[in-house]
Amino acid sequence: MIDPNTEIDGEEFEAYNIRRWGGSGWTHGLKRSGRKVGANFGNWRTWPNTLRAHQLIAYVTNPARRGRAPTPSTSECNAAIFDAMYERGENVSLTETLIRIGTERLGVADAEVPDLRVYLETNAGARDVMREIQSGRRTYNIQGVPHFIVGAMDGDDSLGRPFGFSGAQDSSALVEMFEELAGTLA
Repeated sequence: MIDPNTEIDGEEFEAYNIRRWGGSGWTHGLKRSGRKVGANFGNWRTWPNTLRAHQLIAYVTNPARRGRAPTPSTSECNAAIFDAMYERGENVSLTETLIRIGTERLGVADAEVPDLRVYLETNAGARDVMREIQSGRRTYNIQGVPHFIVGAMDGDDSLGRPFGFSGAQDSSALVEMFEELAGTLA
């Protein structure tokens, strides 16, 4: 979660930034870097409480719960939520916004809307979301978002302990980190 102490229905962007950091000046560099890769942050109006957004992702990516396929990937869900929040100026803390994202972008059928609404409004998945977040904090020392973890896949332990890093990263920084990791395998 971006900030679990954010009001449950989100907060006005500038007011939140003033309260938390004294202003939103810190976002100028983020926006500049984002524009280079197509993330314009062109209409960021709300600082969200992302708990319900995480629950939406859990709902739409869980084929056992929904009993249908194909399900969107977590990346597709994140892209839809980020677009709504940063480019369309929508408040992704709100149930109605998330239901619309689910139906318009993530394949939630009209017949599923009542179940999704109950799931979000009653925080049915909140405990699972918080458990997963706490597990990530303990296991990988996650203290901020975004957080990236690079590690061995499919039982290959050649990378040893997973390598993690936080914060928005320029693509050149990611390439540099991967090259450094690749050098340790040589």
